[in-house]
Amino acid sequence: MNLQSNDDTLWISQSPAKINLGLQVLDKLSNGYHEISTGFCFINWRDRFEVKKAPTFSLEMSDDQLPNDTNNLIVQAIHSLQRYVDISDHYSVFVDKVIPAGAGLGGGSSNAATMIRMVNKISGLNAKLTDLQHFASNIGADIPFFLHGKPGIGSGIGTEISFVDIQPDCWIVTVFPDIHASTAEAYKHCAPNASPDFSVRHILLNEPMEEWRYLLQNDLEPWVIHQYPMIGDIKDQLYDLGADYAAMSGSGSSVFGLFEQEFVAVDALNQLAEWNFLTNITPPSFKPDFGIYRNS
Repeated sequence: MNLQSNDDTLWISQSPAKINLGLQVLDKLSNGYHEISTGFCFINWRDRFEVKKAPTFSLEMSDDQLPNDTNNLIVQAIHSLQRYVDISDHYSVFVDKVIPAGAGLGGGSSNAATMIRMVNKISGLNAKLTDLQHFASNIGADIPFFLHGKPGIGSGIGTEISFVDIQPDCWIVTVFPDIHASTAEAYKHCAPNASPDFSVRHILLNEPMEEWRYLLQNDLEPWVIHQYPMIGDIKDQLYDLGADYAAMSGSGSSVFGLFEQEFVAVDALNQLAEWNFLTNITPPSFKPDFGIYRNS
């Protein structure tokens, strides 16, 4: 049964970005995917969705360089839902795009998850979270994490999430160098290691952050940094500016640093911004707002 709402009702929601705390590539699977272990947590870099019912579907992105057709995960998410449930509504969707594309921050997957949650709410589908995850299983590996909206450790191809509070209790400075690294190439040139000395789970749950720089690795980093040395330079700069831990997120090209002290993090943020990098800062123990609100 659909919710009864005025066709002019505007619904608002936010679509947050993520970073990866460590990324171990354990095995290459026969289907072309890779078995991984990684820590998922949120940063305060987010897109804004404005959605209302409409006679036909339309998608407008604030960045007109981004596709608004089936190459966009938002459109794929709606099509995936329609394969499983009867959705009689159409939507006009506007996305104020702030998360940089191709940055290793999960912006596309986050957008797809936000669209699924909003359709579930606006059209009164009342589908369970596990069903929504199943509906989106063929779109992107990060989508289950964004659907659940909780930090945790991803395994399998990243879709199996063990929800544990690994959201850093420190300041996170994230830097995007405007380099678009290929995820497929990064995995292609990575040598899987089925038996790392320490698992991501062990490190995040048992080792102090000051030890992470020696223990917590992103296995995709070496090849990406070899291809794009600036990414490694930014990582080094974050350490020079006082980060307790720094790493590339996902397959890049964004790099983040964790800082215990606010003033050190802010100084680093300002310095990197002066060098014309796109930057963002996230407060300790950050929790994104996943609410879906009527615009009054």
